[in-house]
Amino acid sequence: MSEVTGLVLPFFGLIFIGYAMARLRPQPVEALGWMNTFVIYVALPALFFQLLAKTPIEQLTEWSYIFGAVASTYIVFGIMFAGSMLLGGSSIAESTIKGLSAAYGNIGYMGPGLALLAFGEEAAVPVALIFCFENMVHFAVTPMLMAISGGRHESPARMALDVLRKIVLHPFILATAVGVGAAALHFQPPLPVERLLAYLASAAAPCALFAMGVSLALRPLRRVPRELGVIAVLKLVVHPLLCYVILSWVGNFSESWVFSAVLLASLPTATNVFVISQQYGVWMERASASVLITTILSVGTVTALLYAITHGILPPDLFP
Repeated sequence: MSEVTGLVLPFFGLIFIGYAMARLRPQPVEALGWMNTFVIYVALPALFFQLLAKTPIEQLTEWSYIFGAVASTYIVFGIMFAGSMLLGGSSIAESTIKGLSAAYGNIGYMGPGLALLAFGEEAAVPVALIFCFENMVHFAVTPMLMAISGGRHESPARMALDVLRKIVLHPFILATAVGVGAAALHFQPPLPVERLLAYLASAAAPCALFAMGVSLALRPLRRVPRELGVIAVLKLVVHPLLCYVILSWVGNFSESWVFSAVLLASLPTATNVFVISQQYGVWMERASASVLITTILSVGTVTALLYAITHGILPPDLFP
């Protein structure tokens, strides 16, 4: 158990420190802007590039792996979306945010740091693949559903262009594409550039987790959705279990790849869900509550998952 504690304590400890500092030394929400800019546009892209550029190119085209991970996410999304529409009588827009709350994990801020800490550099490629392809689908599905609901009055061509722009220009996806290109060409950056990338990459996880803690503290809990229990179970239990079963079924992947995907699936609701809810003016306070509460609950669920993985309770393949 001490081994698992050694993994999760520094990780969740950084989130708690950020949360505590935001409470003890309050600053306006705008003060977090440059930290987020550094994490999203500089540190995490440097981490993705540095690790992918050193990866054999054949490892970057595991389409069955990508399909399995993304399919598990969108099966969970579909369950929550359909349940909200059919049983809850919610609108398409509200059901979209609820579906994202149950399926869109914090794979950007929390994923790379925890996966690399738990499984080493072998986790870099699966984390980058899952992040890129899941976000491509998120960037496409969300505006499409919001347009259908009437929340956005845009022509199909303008909407398609907006989706394409978000995909192509996202800094993580750009960094991944450049990293894949460097791997294909066997490009090695000059030593000073390599050292700069290493410094930036080492700052990615601590800064991202601290910023996440601050962000949670700046969104006080006001309105807890009645669907929170369902959202928490789908996000923290059903999603990783489904991902584990599907990946075991569709292929024979290495242990680190399977467990990296399952770990990413087990992460709490992404802060981006709240950002999306703000963008469309739908379900904002309850989206914020979903992020905060699933993050708190994930301390227990992620710890339990890592314990099961590190102690051999969870085999790397259900169907060897």
